[in-house]
Amino acid sequence: MDFAAVLSAIASDLDRHELRWAVVGGIALAGLGMPRTTIDLDIVTDAGAQEHVVALLDSLGFDTVHRSAGYSNHLHRQPAVGRVDVVYVRGDTAEELFAAVQHVAGPGGLEMPVPAAEHLAAMKVLAMKNDPRRELQELADIRFLLSRPDVDRERVREYFRRHGLLRQLEDVERNL
Repeated sequence: MDFAAVLSAIASDLDRHELRWAVVGGIALAGLGMPRTTIDLDIVTDAGAQEHVVALLDSLGFDTVHRSAGYSNHLHRQPAVGRVDVVYVRGDTAEELFAAVQHVAGPGGLEMPVPAAEHLAAMKVLAMKNDPRRELQELADIRFLLSRPDVDRERVREYFRRHGLLRQLEDVERNL
């Protein structure tokens, strides 16, 4: 996947329409200093932008393979271009997430907005809860996020507690 080209096309449009967005997932982690293999571009935006984002991705040659109120997944008609997954947030979650966005260097040197470490961790906790097979990778990512000096560890703990996954957090903390 040409992450820089896809990110540039998406960023240009969302910025031009003054829509809030940020990069999440593997590309966000790489921007924060944890490079790892990823096969898709993950972004988060306001739930109210869903129609616009789906239309944008369609215009860029992506087919929507799944769509719900909280997520959409898009696969390009040319396999080499890849996949884009979108998380849609609303209300207090959106306000908190976008208020704490930081800008880091992304693919091809592009500047990209990335949520705060604790917000990325919250998304990892939800991914783990929704699909326990993802636990090992998500916990590795969370371990990296917890090692950052700017992370609010108590907030991360609350996300784990809220979703009944405190044991997993305690395992990670023992190995920090």
